Amino acid sequence: MNINVIASLVGCVLTMILGKFVLAELRKLKAGQEIRQDGPTWHNSKAGTPTMGGIAFILGSGIAAFACGWQQMVNGEFAHLYVYLFALCFGLIGFVDDYRKVRQHQNEGLTAKQKFVLQLLAAIVFLCLMRYEGLLTNDLYIPFVNVTVTVNWILYLIFAAFVIVGCVNAVNLTDGIDGLASGVTAVVMFFFLLAAMLWKMTSLGIFSGALCGSLVGFFALYNHHPAKCFMGDTGSLFLGGAVAALAFAMDMPLVLILVGIIYILETLSDIIQVGYFKLTHGKRFFKMAPLHHHLERCGWSEVKIVTVFCTVTAIFCALAYWGIQGRY
Repeated sequence: MNINVIASLVGCVLTMILGKFVLAELRKLKAGQEIRQDGPTWHNSKAGTPTMGGIAFILGSGIAAFACGWQQMVNGEFAHLYVYLFALCFGLIGFVDDYRKVRQHQNEGLTAKQKFVLQLLAAIVFLCLMRYEGLLTNDLYIPFVNVTVTVNWILYLIFAAFVIVGCVNAVNLTDGIDGLASGVTAVVMFFFLLAAMLWKMTSLGIFSGALCGSLVGFFALYNHHPAKCFMGDTGSLFLGGAVAALAFAMDMPLVLILVGIIYILETLSDIIQVGYFKLTHGKRFFKMAPLHHHLERCGWSEVKIVTVFCTVTAIFCALAYWGIQGRY
């Protein structure tokens, strides 16, 4: 059996098992989600649902990637380990944010400035490390036309750092209803798994497969509607870091425009809402932002939103996969 598939299965099973222990501990700690006062009123029933459940798939995917990627590490390949540790840095930032919310019993943890600075530092360190290890170039690959443009390294570093921070926060914004971030990101991870297999990037395929399987396990047992637990910023920031890191580790950041279409739409809806509100002195463009809340206000169920968003992601991932076929 292919090692990437094995990593997926191991990640799925481990997350299902570890999730039971994580959920039990979160309940003991009374780590319940606080609902935003300016959020949708129909989400009030979710108050008290354990948060920080992302710890389950963080551990599951990490153990699976480390175990299944052991031979690659023996051979001197550490790309999957770097990507995991980078995503873990963002997960730790999210954990601190979640923990402060739980301790203070409110929906505000770290300030926006604190999170931005920490995320930017993590992004710069990761990019420099990948560059030092020879795993990152300053060539910008353009899918479909198979053209590569060389960019000045400093400019590329600035571009990459802000793309990573933007991607991480876009995934975090998407995590607003049961199963949305986990479902959409599982599809994105499957794309990266296929891309890694196509280009014979075994170590990155192992991590992509491990996280894909872990998210499937997390969604199936704990996060589908009605959710038994939420991933929290711990999970969503980890996922954002993983998505961004894989795109840069595979040297194709522009593919995020396609595979991350839902993340982008969610972020744009929030930007449009805020901008329109300020320009019109109080009017709203959407019934509520981000986009998934607007659709809820339009009568869509959480299950329908997750199904449609995952389907859209799958279509755009298929398009992206077609667009990278001629690279090598």
